[in-house]
Amino acid sequence: MEAINSRLISWASILDDETRRQALATATLPIIYPHLALMPDAHLGKGATVGSVIPTVGAIIPAAVGVDIGCGMIAVRTQFLRTDLPRDLLRLREGIERAIPLSAGHFNRRISATAGPRLAELRRMAAKAGFDPARYAANWELQLGSLGSGNHFIEVCVDEGSAVWLFLHSGSRGVGNKIAQRHIAEARSVCLRRNIALPDRDLAYLLEGTPEFERYIRELRWAQHFALLNREEMMDRVVQQFEAWIGGRVRELERINCHHNFTAQETHYGKSVWVSRKGAIRAQKGDPGLIPGSMGTASYVVVGLGNTLALNSSPHGAGREYSRTAARKAFSLAQLKTAMQGIEFRPREAFIDEIPAAYKPIDTVMRDSADLVRVRHKLRQLVNVKGD
Repeated sequence: MEAINSRLISWASILDDETRRQALATATLPIIYPHLALMPDAHLGKGATVGSVIPTVGAIIPAAVGVDIGCGMIAVRTQFLRTDLPRDLLRLREGIERAIPLSAGHFNRRISATAGPRLAELRRMAAKAGFDPARYAANWELQLGSLGSGNHFIEVCVDEGSAVWLFLHSGSRGVGNKIAQRHIAEARSVCLRRNIALPDRDLAYLLEGTPEFERYIRELRWAQHFALLNREEMMDRVVQQFEAWIGGRVRELERINCHHNFTAQETHYGKSVWVSRKGAIRAQKGDPGLIPGSMGTASYVVVGLGNTLALNSSPHGAGREYSRTAARKAFSLAQLKTAMQGIEFRPREAFIDEIPAAYKPIDTVMRDSADLVRVRHKLRQLVNVKGD
């Protein structure tokens, strides 16, 4: 841990100058209280740094939540061991790929039986919030239970005791992105009208007590819940495919579902603040959490230690060292295949920017997190599913 100044505390041993400058700029905002906490996986983001915890008084920065509102992880620990599994992992991967729409812009053709009650809950929540999600995406209902692309994934893993885990990463899909983009633009407009000086226009904020703020909070909470239910819907389908493949029922010994792009109202250092975690999970004492590495490296099941300086937070993953553009120039498909040896996956040029070497070493990130979380399990991938 390093106190860069009184308004910025960092847990990142790997931190480039540009990311440091971006975090420092955010920390200068007058709405920050008590300080910005930079997680070990911190890297350059749009407006606010990915891997940062941003507590604000009387305001929220929509870009500090990000465009994938409610993005996060879900994991299920099954009763099966590695030795129980058939050898044909390809059949399992292809079954998962058929059951869940992958890639940006892909969605379900029909509403599944499990999605029905979840969609009814989301409709009720939207009506109570006073908005229609169809204004943002006419097909939002068909997006529930779809993965997306980029760093989103579905995996089958084993822990240090050979227990089999089902693991996936996704968020609020296109509808959440549209909601985020609308309110980021509105925050810019508000700050222009009020002549609020900003170090970066994407750090524009909405002021508590205004109609713009209240509208954002209502729609943000809806999108966060959509993301959580989206993961639940996909996990149910992964469980079904796993059961069909293994020829037996899954007994869920544990299910963990946590956001890492979200805002919540919390009390820190004696004040009620809006805590925006952009690429960070809540790690209050006893909180279960999930910290994935990159494709081809380890992921971690953790429990929070409640570090008050870190605002009860921890990293959400490995954190990029190469931008997507830089990674595509630096690495090849052959290198990706080498990095993924022993893991069942679809080799695609589109996945080169997700190669493990484009990310910080996850073990370094976890060492930096020693006073933020306690590791319960270390997971290794057997199967990886991604969208192009």
